[in-house]
Amino acid sequence: MTERPQQYRFHQGDRVLPFAASEYEARLKGLRKIMADLGVEAAIFTSMHNIAYYSGFLYCSFGRPYGLVVTPTQSVTISAGIDAGQPWRRCHGDNITYTDWQRDNYWRAILSVTGPGKVIGFEGDHLTLLQSGKLDAFLAPKARVDIAPATMTQRMHKSKAEIALIVHGANVADVGGYAIREAIAEGAREIDIAMAGRDAMELEIARRFPDAEYRDTWVWFQSGINTDGAHNPVTARKLKRGDILSLNTFPMISGYYTALERTLFVGECDPASRRVWDINVAAHEYGMSLLKPGASCSEVTKKINTFFEEHQVLQYRTFGYGHSFGVLSHYYGREAGLELREDIDTVLEPGMVISMEPMLTIPEGQPGAGGYREHDILVITEDGNEDITKYPYGPGFNIVG
Repeated sequence: MTERPQQYRFHQGDRVLPFAASEYEARLKGLRKIMADLGVEAAIFTSMHNIAYYSGFLYCSFGRPYGLVVTPTQSVTISAGIDAGQPWRRCHGDNITYTDWQRDNYWRAILSVTGPGKVIGFEGDHLTLLQSGKLDAFLAPKARVDIAPATMTQRMHKSKAEIALIVHGANVADVGGYAIREAIAEGAREIDIAMAGRDAMELEIARRFPDAEYRDTWVWFQSGINTDGAHNPVTARKLKRGDILSLNTFPMISGYYTALERTLFVGECDPASRRVWDINVAAHEYGMSLLKPGASCSEVTKKINTFFEEHQVLQYRTFGYGHSFGVLSHYYGREAGLELREDIDTVLEPGMVISMEPMLTIPEGQPGAGGYREHDILVITEDGNEDITKYPYGPGFNIVG
């Protein structure tokens, strides 16, 4: 009987990546400095966001583990045989395919790169207990070092190439917003309006990036009581005149997430709702003015809290006021060190990208009930910020029908 291989290299086709090879080399150079500073001999990444950040490859797990191994001289993605040559075409560096013929060939492939008895860097916020035990069993590490916090800090500082891609994403989000606005009408369903926005964004991404892979772009379009939570899924609820609406478009380009969020109303906005909306818009504008180099996340948060408190609506705030952008998604990754919250003291620096997104939720049964959200993406510059979101906010444009 023919012996089946534990691993092999399946390299075919032309390589297509969202960034030039020099971009990935610069990221790996930064990573290797982190590794040297921490005494790490080999780093093993298991998360979608770090694998995508350092190699360009965005995996589809479907029950199988994936990885990226980085040493002082090598960068190797580890992928399952079911994907054939696609991981190699979409990654920077080498790629090893492991087979299903024998359990844990994934770890044997990793061992073939690291060797045994090394100081291993791992992601403490992602590695599962099951895989952690296998890491110890197969690699017999001399020591283990959690490098997730340091890699997150690296990802928070964007290169010019990243910012250029994020700007494209913000532009695409605006395209989705305009398509949604056109689809809004009394009697229309949330799902149909959301599909109009999603389709417009996917077509726009394909126009701008003809060689990319297309996946994961989505819309949350909410109406009435469904606006109370920022992450409430789409339903088949039909729009009624006077409904509060929440438009949320999320294009995904090669693992890079961007967003547009706006409050709207169908046909008319009652005085109580208009009061809350105006306060939230004013907080949005005030918050954007605070995002500049030298300001800390906690400092910005406290100032907006004070603004809301002066208007007697702070009790209706439901979450932080903004977060970082880059390689992240609603189901993987988050640069939690750059969020506008009371417990985050990170200081803003040029090259960071962050949102301003105040939200007030007025409970059902009270005047002005519903969720109010405005969301812009801002690039921190040397002396302030650049707002890369262009879809208008406020009542002047967003009372529709």
